[in-house]
Amino acid sequence: MNANASAPVDPESTAALTKRGLRLAVLDATDEAGLKRWLLADARGFHEITPTEGTLEVQVEDIATDRVTGVWDASQADPETPVATVRSWEMGLTVPGGTTLGTWAISSVTVSPTHRRQGIARAMLTSELRTAVRLGLPIAMLTVSEATIYGRYGFGPSARQSSYLVDTQRAHWTGPTPAGRVQFVSPESLLADGPAVFERTRDRSPGEVDRREIWWKRALGLLPNEPDAHKRGIRAVRYDDADGTIAGFALYEIALQNVSQPGQLKLVDLVAATDDAYAALWRFVIEMDMVNEINAGLRSVSEPVAWQVSDHRAVRKTSERDHLWLRILDVPVALGARSYAAPGDYLLDVTDDLGFAQGRFLLTVAADGSGKAHPLTGAAPAGAVEVALSAADLASLYLGGTSAVDLTRAGRIAEKSPDAALRLDTALRSAYAPHLSTWF
Repeated sequence: MNANASAPVDPESTAALTKRGLRLAVLDATDEAGLKRWLLADARGFHEITPTEGTLEVQVEDIATDRVTGVWDASQADPETPVATVRSWEMGLTVPGGTTLGTWAISSVTVSPTHRRQGIARAMLTSELRTAVRLGLPIAMLTVSEATIYGRYGFGPSARQSSYLVDTQRAHWTGPTPAGRVQFVSPESLLADGPAVFERTRDRSPGEVDRREIWWKRALGLLPNEPDAHKRGIRAVRYDDADGTIAGFALYEIALQNVSQPGQLKLVDLVAATDDAYAALWRFVIEMDMVNEINAGLRSVSEPVAWQVSDHRAVRKTSERDHLWLRILDVPVALGARSYAAPGDYLLDVTDDLGFAQGRFLLTVAADGSGKAHPLTGAAPAGAVEVALSAADLASLYLGGTSAVDLTRAGRIAEKSPDAALRLDTALRSAYAPHLSTWF
């Protein structure tokens, strides 16, 4: 049971919905029938197929530890099924420098087509933000299906993801020769060994979040009741370094074309704690026999593998889009959690329609890259970098993957001192492109 699920329902949103004849409530984790009805509403909201009873049982296990919230309309023909859904939980987010910061993860935001344009989404999302503030969490975050909704609530796109196609007939390996070895292992073994390897990668992955046990089981094909039970065909390999220590793993499946070779290799996951492991695992899949193409989704926008093959064009980025959206709620705590690339004083004049992050904040970065921030009522120190921006744009800049210069040229940031955007970019830059390898 998520301890946060017992937090009181937000009174402001409750009152707003009550005036419309609607009820906002958090489901009890022991209410299996209620959770199943909530899941049916969630599936309907995303236009997914109706889950089977077996799938619902697995999904109940998935969400029972979360704060599961719904909106009910007692006047409708089916008053027991919610007309809107949202769920949330505390989850660790990796920020530049490798620190994991506790944040409020929001998911499963749906409103029934019969109840749209009634302020329900606004009531639910502002309820979630106020709940996060009451719990003392400085950031809320979500992954989104639509990119036009969440900016109005102060969320900004903070980490992007890309998909790649690799033509293995052209991608002759020219990268380093790893010192260890790749070997096949069972998915069950990675359920035990994989999480520790993943945690070792976090310092290189701003934007990465915790992977829950249910995520591992699903990715490894260990939830046979789900429609994706075909994932039992997943192959799992791991890389052991020269000392025999596991340093990475990859999950993949092969789709044959017209039931014959060559086939396409779908790269489900590739996690490498070292550059050696990264090279070994990519070389393994690129040199796979009877495969002419690799399809890799949810990858970083900057993948070194393109520089490890003879033909750079053989590694083709087929799409790039926003993925992780952040909402900063406590500016001093959020800014103090990450590291920076340039010392100095930075004055951020933040506007926030919802009021959570409104104010003028002075960020002071020391020579070692650590930063401290606090509200500022008086004048900024001499030589400070000064900008004015929205809470959403501050969130987009936070992980170091968005350019303050670009946002300034777009008219979203106002420079209040010479070369402020360029100097702010220098400080915020992350050596590693922000990346989130999962949905939540």
